Amino acid sequence: MSRSRRILAVAAAVTATALALAGCSAGSAGSGASSSGDAGYITPGKLTIGTAEPAYSPWVLDDKPQSGKGFEAAVAYAVADKLGFKKGDVTWVRTTFDQAIAPGPKTFDFNLQQFSITDERKKAVDFSSPYYETSQVVVTTAASPAAKAGSIADLKKLTIGAQTGTTSFDAAEKQIAPSGGVQAFNTNDDAKLALENKQVDAIVVDLPTAFYLRDAELKDGKIVGQLPKVDGQQGDQFGLVLAKDSALTKKVTDAVDALRTDGTLDKLATQWLAADGDAPVLK
Repeated sequence: MSRSRRILAVAAAVTATALALAGCSAGSAGSGASSSGDAGYITPGKLTIGTAEPAYSPWVLDDKPQSGKGFEAAVAYAVADKLGFKKGDVTWVRTTFDQAIAPGPKTFDFNLQQFSITDERKKAVDFSSPYYETSQVVVTTAASPAAKAGSIADLKKLTIGAQTGTTSFDAAEKQIAPSGGVQAFNTNDDAKLALENKQVDAIVVDLPTAFYLRDAELKDGKIVGQLPKVDGQQGDQFGLVLAKDSALTKKVTDAVDALRTDGTLDKLATQWLAADGDAPVLK
């Protein structure tokens, strides 16, 4: 082979290799995406959503997120719809709470299991805009006189406890204002123990804690109701968790914002978090 032909052959090989590498790069930009429309998704053409193992009611009913029943399951499918995915295009995976908010690659496009948005967590993961803001809730047991309370006025003459230094304690003081003052406890566990020992008639905690206490901790636990939101006071805000600097963060946030604007999030909260008197708003 002549020198000139050898040079042409080498040049052709280099060009072919460069094109092949470019093709591989374009088709595997960190997500396995095959087109610009799929960029950022774990699986092209599918939406992969993470949740807890197990996932509890009322966030997910019967630990079956694929049913779309329960507040977070319903929110997840509403977001999927806004992103252009049909229900059959959604795949669910399970993670622990800590796995989801830890730095590093993710097995999901977004994850929801009551993640409060905090600056510290934002260092490791992305959050969507909030899909829910927690309220403060009065919890008791079936044997307590607070079990029959139907209004804030009914609670004023009872003994109410809460963890000191929390928004729950502030809400108990300002909104219930029990005649004997609010009993202060170092932790929610201490408050729960006092409730079980009948040292207090009811305790005030945030909504996720209230459901957990009722369903997993207390014998014959009962949610009396939610305290109304106080103007100017903000509860914990829940956001969808995504990988840090995910290409999907803006799309997912836009979807959540649209659901808030059109009233869907409020409707789902009413349906699943206050359904059948499960956590009515006290007046």
